[in-house]
This record gives sequence, structure tokens and C-alpha cells, in this order.
Amino acid sequence: MNLPKVITNLVQAQNSFDSVAYAKCFSETALVFDEGRTHSGRKEIEHWIAEANERYEATMKAVSFEEKETESILKAEISGNFPGSPILMSYHLKIVDELIQSLKIIG
Repeated sequence: MNLPKVITNLVQAQNSFDSVAYAKCFSETALVFDEGRTHSGRKEIEHWIAEANERYEATMKAVSFEEKETESILKAEISGNFPGSPILMSYHLKIVDELIQSLKIIG
């Protein structure tokens, strides 16, 4: 599967539980929508993913990637410390200038 570099970096950062590297995949003004909450800006995103990593110990395996006109959709198998693991999640992304501008995670 041919993934954009920023998505490859995101998956690698998630799988190594590196919240700093994960946050660097996003623009300074990026938004993340997950579990009914919005996280705004790189620092908030770093804090959110660090907490999620500690709570869920989740790793991801890319299953498919599709680029559309206004967004890209990454489907990934997520395994971790949560009921029902592993599950298939959809990551709806807007990528601008090789950085993620927005991410909405749908389970």
C-alpha cells in the first residue's frame, strides 16, 4: 500500500508510542476529533495522544488508504488494551502541505 509520508510517520509514531513524533505529523493549528472531544493545536494533540497511549496501549496496522477530493481516509486495525480489540477504525484526514490539518477518528 502506498501511503503519504505523513501517514507512514503517523503509524510509526503510534506504534512506538511516541507522542512528540505523532504530534509533529500535524500542523500547528490542526484539529483532532476523537471520542466526542476536539483537540486543537499541536500541543493539545500531543497531550491527547500521550494520554490515549497510556490508557489504551494501542497499535495500528494500515488496512486501506483512499484519497478523495477534500479528504483522505485511512482504515486501520487498532489493537490495544480495550474491549473488543482489535477493531477497525476510519481516520478521516485533511492533509495540507504534507501535514495533517484535521483528523476525525470514527470507530
